[in-house]
Amino acid sequence: MAEGLRERKKRQTRQYISDVATGLFLERGFEAVTVAEVADAANVSVNTVYNYFPAKEDLFLDRSKGVIDRLSRWVRGRRDGESAARAVLRELREEVETVSPRVGLMDGYAKFMKVIQDSPALRSRMWAIGQEVLLNLEQTLREETGSADDDMTPALMAGQVNWLHGTVIAAIGQRMLAGGKPSEVSRDVLLLLDEMEELLSEKVLNYAVRGAG
Repeated sequence: MAEGLRERKKRQTRQYISDVATGLFLERGFEAVTVAEVADAANVSVNTVYNYFPAKEDLFLDRSKGVIDRLSRWVRGRRDGESAARAVLRELREEVETVSPRVGLMDGYAKFMKVIQDSPALRSRMWAIGQEVLLNLEQTLREETGSADDDMTPALMAGQVNWLHGTVIAAIGQRMLAGGKPSEVSRDVLLLLDEMEELLSEKVLNYAVRGAG
């Protein structure tokens, strides 16, 4: 369905407020900027900001929804004969190899990471997002394999698969913060992915194969 005028205006307003807030946070740090200052800079009311962003952290991490269901989308989209872990490894390699900004391989990412590093509130929110990713993935693996509620295997496998994604994202963040160039970091992380794959057991690498059984 085509996006209606009202929906488009709401989406544009939300994006504008987020962009203004992000600019202020990058310039002054997350803790130093108030929601009232964001509202003033965006020429909207404080209530309008909260209508679009329930918490201040949402202004900076406004794209977290795409991260929360990323692993589940990759697992659900796995190819015939491909396991959950191999699907995630393939998707991660594609993102890293193409120097994708979706995994932080872009100029300016170091400034973004510095804001998070310097803010206890943002670090706490990042941890909470990580927990959502893990629980979301576990639920997806249960659905994809038809596991019983008391079967611990999906939870254990979710932890292993999530480790791949979390370690890659953390490695990219650390290298970018240290002054790495996206193309250089990409090459380093591709080698890291090879090492990580070697550490996974055959049981993990062959879990939830599409079309098996």
